[in-house]
Amino acid sequence: MLEDIAQACARGAPRAWWLGQSGFLLHVLGRKILFLPYLSDSLTRKYANTDKPHTRLTERVIAPERLVGIDIITSSHNHTDHLDAETLLPLLKSNPQAKVLIPRANIAFVLERLGAIESLLVSLDAGESVQISGIHFHGIPSAHNTVERDEKGCCRFLGYVAQVGAFKVYHSGDTLLHDGLLPALKPFSVDVAFVPINGNKPERRVTGNLNGIEAAQLAHRVGARLAIPHHFDMFAFNTEPPDDFEAECRRLGQPFRTLRNGEGMDLNITD
Repeated sequence: MLEDIAQACARGAPRAWWLGQSGFLLHVLGRKILFLPYLSDSLTRKYANTDKPHTRLTERVIAPERLVGIDIITSSHNHTDHLDAETLLPLLKSNPQAKVLIPRANIAFVLERLGAIESLLVSLDAGESVQISGIHFHGIPSAHNTVERDEKGCCRFLGYVAQVGAFKVYHSGDTLLHDGLLPALKPFSVDVAFVPINGNKPERRVTGNLNGIEAAQLAHRVGARLAIPHHFDMFAFNTEPPDDFEAECRRLGQPFRTLRNGEGMDLNITD
């Protein structure tokens, strides 16, 4: 994987790698964005010998400290697979220049979990935009399972649209469909949409996400030129195969690509 990253950087090619769960590394125009990395076994250890074991289906694709040259790391909310100290602290040690983008509502929790990293944090709320290292980020409200806000009205769950030049990528974070999602996304005409497909099943006793059909429909309705699924194939109790997502994309004529853990692809999106 490291060789593939180095080659893509040398070519200058826009390229994305799926790191498992909801994690993606995006390289575009000389910048590296690390979306929602979870690169440890902390949850497997935490829930061992409980009635909700987090049995891994796939091994981690890379040790976090081996990823270097990262400009921005994002967290969408406070659940450990999206805000993991065992992933983020080694990453920050290897990437002291990196900024960490988080929902504004979660600042206190992030500092409690990660320690004194105030100087690295950039916070954002839904409907706001911020520029980091030449990349524009836009906050998109997420429902996990509801659009939850803090006492100041700031969203606790966010997705992000990252805009580098004319290239725009949407990472959903964890979300279900809600009334504010399409109006927030449609104006951006995103090139790539990273969307969750594990679904929302109460018997799992965890908050849910879009299922594969809903994820394909969301990508299609916002005009994404490519849809890539995530949030599956990591934990045995909370996954779904990509079959429904792929079938619905084909039915809709929605371009898509399903990646394997650790796999990369060039993002040569053309009209």
